[in-house]
Amino acid sequence: MEDLIVHRDNKPIYNIVYSETFDKLPELIKQLGPSDRKICIVTESNVASLFLDAILLLLKDHFSVVTSFVFPEGEQSKNLDVVRDLYEKLIIDHFDRKDLLIALGGGVVGDLTGYTAATYLRGIDFIQVPTSLLSQVDSSIGGKTGVDFNSYKNMVGAFHMPKLVYMNLTVLKCLSKRQFCSGMGEIIKHGLIKNKDYFYWLSENHNNIMSSKIDTLYHMVYESNIIKKNVVEADPTEQGERALLNFGHTLGHAIEKYMNFELLHGECVLIGCVLATIISYNKGALDKSDMHFIIDSIRSYGTFHLPSDTDIDKVISYTHNDKKAVGSKIKFILLKQIGEAYIDMDVTDTDMKAAMNLYMKKYNETIR
Repeated sequence: MEDLIVHRDNKPIYNIVYSETFDKLPELIKQLGPSDRKICIVTESNVASLFLDAILLLLKDHFSVVTSFVFPEGEQSKNLDVVRDLYEKLIIDHFDRKDLLIALGGGVVGDLTGYTAATYLRGIDFIQVPTSLLSQVDSSIGGKTGVDFNSYKNMVGAFHMPKLVYMNLTVLKCLSKRQFCSGMGEIIKHGLIKNKDYFYWLSENHNNIMSSKIDTLYHMVYESNIIKKNVVEADPTEQGERALLNFGHTLGHAIEKYMNFELLHGECVLIGCVLATIISYNKGALDKSDMHFIIDSIRSYGTFHLPSDTDIDKVISYTHNDKKAVGSKIKFILLKQIGEAYIDMDVTDTDMKAAMNLYMKKYNETIR
């Protein structure tokens, strides 16, 4: 499996390594720094039960100290209180600037570990070992880290690049169908904003993807990583083009908050992608045939039920607290066509309400 290299200012800054085991981890970590460095594996309870013991066993004979920090699974743990507990462990265990954190898990683990690494002692090294489809194709790449604050998603954060992203693709076979489909939200987004051929490939290869054929998974993850890598390299701190990666996220994040995180992030992104597609059509940017093809393709991987009494006005009000808001306006990502996204600063509450009303009337059913 071919690796990818992420660059900044035309200089390589970290590798994305693909494998079918964790066996290469010790040697790759040794290449990043001194062998006497201490390592703390940060993970959540469910991932820990699956993979932590194996990785501890794999690393313990290669480094002076290998320890772990496990917190309860779920978005509710992605907060400053858990970061504080991790700071305390690192201080008690005398971690210094040459030491290393390993984020073993999905997006919550990666974001929280990365933020801790960015801020502990003004910055220490960390690597990403993503174990969910969502984190393998999105959150582990690009150096955006952060935690939620008082239910406002990712309000506290920093840009801090990992030293390595290591993907064991076989872990994807351990995911539930719901978790797997959640990851498809970011993958579908990548095709919609940047690569029409890839989006059509996703539609045509639905059966192989859902049956987790390893060659198909590798191609899918690799292609999504290329899209994310290219956007990140062009705009590492989200001053321009990187904002396109937020397609489906403005209303998706608002729904995620409204539902008190009962829906998975990728499920909310899938709903957000449908809504952004409808808005694109309603504003005359996208033609009708593309709109229907996009929505049908998304629904083949799953759209998700919102309560019939969903307060649409309240959902829309949450978009104005989004970190991407600019003054009173929202930086909304829309589509001109499949594979071509753009930034629209003129999406109104009326536009969002019309899209949500249509979603609730026509598409509000769970399909898996």
